[in-house]
Amino acid sequence: MEKNYYQKELETMEREQLLALQNERLVAQVKHVYEHVPYYRRLMEEKGLVPADIASVDDLHKLPFLTKDDLREAYPDGLLAVPKGDCVRIQSTSGTTGRRVISYYTQHDVDLWDECCARAIIAVGGTNEDVVQVSYGYGLFTGGPGLNGGSHKVGSLTLPMSSGNTDRQLQFMTDLGATILCCTPSYAAYLGESIADRGIKDQIKLKAGIFGAEAWSEEMRRDIEKALGIKAYDIYGLTEISGPGVSFECEEQAGMHINEDHFIPEIIDPETGEVLPYGEKGELVFTCITKEAFPLLRYRTRDITILTDEPCSCGRTHVRMKRPMGRSDDMLIVKGVNVFPSQIEAVLLNEGLSANYQIVVDRVNNSDTIDVMVEMTPELFSDVAGSITAKEKSIVNALKSMLGIYAGVHLVEPRSIVRSEGKAVRVIDKRKI
Repeated sequence: MEKNYYQKELETMEREQLLALQNERLVAQVKHVYEHVPYYRRLMEEKGLVPADIASVDDLHKLPFLTKDDLREAYPDGLLAVPKGDCVRIQSTSGTTGRRVISYYTQHDVDLWDECCARAIIAVGGTNEDVVQVSYGYGLFTGGPGLNGGSHKVGSLTLPMSSGNTDRQLQFMTDLGATILCCTPSYAAYLGESIADRGIKDQIKLKAGIFGAEAWSEEMRRDIEKALGIKAYDIYGLTEISGPGVSFECEEQAGMHINEDHFIPEIIDPETGEVLPYGEKGELVFTCITKEAFPLLRYRTRDITILTDEPCSCGRTHVRMKRPMGRSDDMLIVKGVNVFPSQIEAVLLNEGLSANYQIVVDRVNNSDTIDVMVEMTPELFSDVAGSITAKEKSIVNALKSMLGIYAGVHLVEPRSIVRSEGKAVRVIDKRKI
């Protein structure tokens, strides 16, 4: 295992070689799906397509999209491409409405997923000498199993903590000398608070954190790094594609390298479906070219981001994606304006406030309202009322500048917003729309 690469030959492959590999795998995958997934074969036939029409990545745009609606319609196994007897595991989304989304895995799929997560751990400086504390949820959620498998591949001592039970998290973190933390950014921030409260920062040996599964900003990254004394890295994935490890940051912290030998990315206009060039913002689409059991082709993630093929100084040649800037389906539209929670978070953190906040959207007298509840710092909380009011006005003005619309701001007591040991609930939309 070479320093900073888990599979150097694949991670640093020349672009021409990588494209040839993608072409070969794409052609084989389209044939596999066409022959074994009647649901997708019907979608291809509706477009007048047969596998022979897809000869390379240049033909990818011809294929039909898949969406979460397709996955729900095909529930539970209408998109399964192998016999169930060949599958060894399922994972599932947490889903709040409609049918859950189930993803199937053969042992081959699990092995490749573990390797992708191993790449992520090595990319942040991990080795077999590290102690990796996995504080993502286990069970149906992909976070825990993915990083757990990646840590095993690297040969690190793995602490399979799952989420929650903060006292136990900190006990194992200190007693066993955890050096790499894997969890959601909001839980990392909460752990940082808890460490400060207990006065045990000098007992913490963490050097890096791998954080994903929810939106966060550069400002929040800096806050977490300061609180935990680490470098904080992004990781991206989704259950439908495999889980965490679809892409990951290297030590440059300059965007997440997509594992292009397994997943072909595209950026499309979310309204028209038109494929956009590198450098333009749009919706991220993935095609799985190595998965056996659940190989989605042109799956619309609904995540809004930008791809770049600019060289990275780490030596990896795979395309990088920026941290998702929001989603095309859960983006808030308030008074006709597109609003992403990450925009609001950036303003709050720039104003020196915490990342513990909630956005409440409502409709009063047929007009949209948006209010932001955010916790005060202990210093601000102990200040005079006039200072608090002035701070609220300052944030209102900053949000107006960022969003273009008025948002009410309410500074609340420290620790008064319910903490999350999983994904933070950032938005409460009370509108009946």
